[in-house]
Amino acid sequence: MDGNGNPAPYNPRTVEEVFKDFKGRRAGMMKALTSDVEDFYQQCDPDKENLCLYGFPNEQWEVNLPAEEVPPELPEPALGINFARDGMQAKDWVSLVAVHSDAWLISVAFYFGARFGFDRAERKRLFDLINDLPTVYEVVSGKQHMRTSGANRSINKNKLNSKLQALEPSATKYRKVLNQIELEEDDDDDDNAEEEEEDEHADALCGACGENYGSGEFWICCDVCEKWFHGKCVKITPAKAEHIKQYRCPSCSNASKRGRLS
Repeated sequence: MDGNGNPAPYNPRTVEEVFKDFKGRRAGMMKALTSDVEDFYQQCDPDKENLCLYGFPNEQWEVNLPAEEVPPELPEPALGINFARDGMQAKDWVSLVAVHSDAWLISVAFYFGARFGFDRAERKRLFDLINDLPTVYEVVSGKQHMRTSGANRSINKNKLNSKLQALEPSATKYRKVLNQIELEEDDDDDDNAEEEEEDEHADALCGACGENYGSGEFWICCDVCEKWFHGKCVKITPAKAEHIKQYRCPSCSNASKRGRLS
């Protein structure tokens, strides 16, 4: 694929060209996982086919099916990122995609290096250029690490801080969006739990009054006979129930007392 995502040969040949290609693809994937994370999240529907996240040299990104040709022109990103989306917390899922994105970016850069015969010195220079940037994972997870030493530590630290400050608005938006996604997921889980609880009690009758379960009513089960009771019918409140290790309904409690007396 070329810089616009169209099938075409795209061959950076020098260390500088490969590094420029790397930065463009990295910027595109960074957008997908930070400022565009809500759109990215929606596109990764688990019901869709095997999807990949692609970054392009023009700093754009795309969620799409893997290349049809075997072997592909370039190394492929991690396959099936969408399948894991709803099985994890949103922030953990995005961090997982970020880790795989870092691996893909490196593999593409060194694919070009191998293809065009970079020698040891050129490979080291390419790696050093890449290694001066925070990884995608470090940015989206907020775990940027300083990798400086010696007399250049303060200079490099200032440069890195400037880069991170420039990324901060996107990273802040990313965290807000993921928090909102997780709140919505938690609300859905709570609603499902309430529905399951109502379904569970729908056909149950109170062992004391014989009436059905009412939505929102406190309801307690006897650990001996396994009958359900309205809390108000057996004079048990939610606060009192928290301190009961094993609840016995009045009938089972009386039967236990009679057994001890006989």
